[in-house]
Amino acid sequence: MRLKDLCVDAGQYGLNISAQDYALDGYRLIRTSDIDETGRLRSRDNAVFVDVPLDARHRVRGGDLLLSRSGTVGRALLLGATDEPCTYAGYLVRFRPLRTTEPRFLSYVAASSGFQAAVMADAVTSTIQNFNAERYANIHISAPPFDEQRRIADFLDAETGRVDRLMSSQLQVLNLLEERANAQILQIIGQSLLVRLEGTPIIPMRRVVQKLYRPTMPTEEVITAFRDGQVTSRFVRRSEGYTLSASTDIQGQGVEVGDIVIHGLDGFAGAIGDSEASGNCSPVYHICIPIDGGNSTFYGRLLRLLSLSDYLALYGGSARERAVDFRNWKIFGRAPIPQVEPAAQHEIGNSITRIRPLREEVKRFNERLTERRQALITAAVTGQIDVTTAGGLASAGGAA
Repeated sequence: MRLKDLCVDAGQYGLNISAQDYALDGYRLIRTSDIDETGRLRSRDNAVFVDVPLDARHRVRGGDLLLSRSGTVGRALLLGATDEPCTYAGYLVRFRPLRTTEPRFLSYVAASSGFQAAVMADAVTSTIQNFNAERYANIHISAPPFDEQRRIADFLDAETGRVDRLMSSQLQVLNLLEERANAQILQIIGQSLLVRLEGTPIIPMRRVVQKLYRPTMPTEEVITAFRDGQVTSRFVRRSEGYTLSASTDIQGQGVEVGDIVIHGLDGFAGAIGDSEASGNCSPVYHICIPIDGGNSTFYGRLLRLLSLSDYLALYGGSARERAVDFRNWKIFGRAPIPQVEPAAQHEIGNSITRIRPLREEVKRFNERLTERRQALITAAVTGQIDVTTAGGLASAGGAA
């Protein structure tokens, strides 16, 4: 049978709404970027909301399955019964399972290798990948009886939960190390004249970091500042988490490992850090180095934290909706920042640098776990695993 045969409402497109219509509260608007690689709804940290009347087509409820149809295709999210009131963006398609279909089973089918292969084989690619509701609705699915669907879903809930917890624990260790370094920098900020009437000195940014104008390098490496603070070659990262320059010209300036890189338009969202790779980048970036004998990694993290706290927005203009423009160096470079002894800078910067190999190791480990997770899902939904027997073993293993 086909996906639409298992749904009472198949292939409803989401809400077409522009960024200027976002609100501070109301219905959470689920976008493709709000769905992670494991089919979970990301945290509310970067969530957006809409406060507009919604008809039945654009309301979602527990048990609804959302599938991405443009850009990143094939990503699936199953809405939980306790999730907050939500609607969904136009790049997503909603499928509402029949009462005789287990929604969790359907979401696991959508995550299986066979389903994903069917999507990729039939996706239309121009500048980005596209996959419409009709194509989703007509994907063939092998669905066992309802009771078997539920047993498979119960088994996969337990097994994928164990994998997800293991991946999460790895990331928590890294986050604690990062938070420790951030706390040291926040303590410096809190003890400075930026916060206290009688604090340690502050100084204009341009007096401790120098803006460079390097020529382009003979390389295809494109350096990108991502919003999570990592600055590296775009080839080693996913295509999410940064804003493309509107220009189609060749990348306009060179970047060396260790340069402080500040995105003139995405810096407000945290796209600031020291570069982990060499290559070329758009002129929209400021490329800087310390001139006080200090540490680039320290300055990259300091400026990122000051930006995320909205302090640096005082030295930028309005670029577009919900954004701040840092491109004017004459203004941006005047921003006062704490004056920190180079020795203290290097101590904090080196502690941040030591985290990076661990981050790459955790990334590789979690990639292997993600592959194992999908293989397990595929085997279960296609009947390659006897979930009745395996489920008992899984429960015993979980209790241990």
